[in-house]
Amino acid sequence: MKYFRLLPKTHIDIIGSRKIFFWISGLIMLACLFSVITKGLNFGIDFTGGTMVQVQFNNNINIDQVRTALSQKGIKADIQTFIGTNSFAVKVKGAQEDVNEVSVNIQEGLKNTGVDFTIEQIDFVGPAVGNDLAKKAFFAFTIAMLAMVIYIAFRFQSIVWGAMAVVALFHDVFLTIGVFSFFQLEVDLVIVAAFMTIAGFSINDTIVIFDRVRENAKLHPKWDIKELLNVSVNETLSRTVITSITVIGAAAILYFMGGKVLNNFSLAILIGLTSGMYTSVALVCSLVYQWTKNGKFSLSTEQNTSNHGYQEPALKSKKRNK
Repeated sequence: MKYFRLLPKTHIDIIGSRKIFFWISGLIMLACLFSVITKGLNFGIDFTGGTMVQVQFNNNINIDQVRTALSQKGIKADIQTFIGTNSFAVKVKGAQEDVNEVSVNIQEGLKNTGVDFTIEQIDFVGPAVGNDLAKKAFFAFTIAMLAMVIYIAFRFQSIVWGAMAVVALFHDVFLTIGVFSFFQLEVDLVIVAAFMTIAGFSINDTIVIFDRVRENAKLHPKWDIKELLNVSVNETLSRTVITSITVIGAAAILYFMGGKVLNNFSLAILIGLTSGMYTSVALVCSLVYQWTKNGKFSLSTEQNTSNHGYQEPALKSKKRNK
């Protein structure tokens, strides 16, 4: 059975061009770091705290009408709707001592809807819950990274493979953070969830390429590490591009048609997955090769003397026989 290939069979020298990729990624990471240091992150109400006004409208009204009415007053708010009711929770960042002033501004803005409403609750939402969840998310992210390093190191009999996979994964997440910092897009718990999603998807393509490396190491035990990595990346290139474009396309539809509530989340996914496609193809194997001191040792397969098959590929000092 023939399978569809988006790209023809390629012979791109990824490893030979690795220094170009290193410069590109290095400059991007420096730009992101500069933005985070100078501009910081625009944390949402989940992390900063603010005023929450819950209102009940007397007639049917949708969330876009509420958002437009508040925007006319110059109020940027997080709006939560309660399904099956005309109730909305409007949240605006601010200090606890500003609750009265902010709540009055929100009520003035809601009058622009032209629909009568009743105030059900006015309260200050503290950042404690958001900070606690953020700490737990960071802890879970760190544990997941360590688990990936250990698992990949076990599969490929070297910590280099796991460490480089996590470096590339960090590249994707930090690039997304840098973009959010540069444009001062709001970072809330939903965006933290997007970062976790990016990490999970990014490692997926990397593992596929690494598995192809293992397969080729069994089939071609005399190949040196450079040829092994180049061939494996080229063989999986079509699969990587098709998979990534499929998910990126879905995220793009979500960005343009999902409404303002999902804009930042879908944008984070778009940035992270696009970066993930680049790092899986161009960066991860280049990092592995560079870390192995320009290929002075390679994945090789020791054949059993009884010719009953191959053993698992192991990292050993062996150059390809000419």
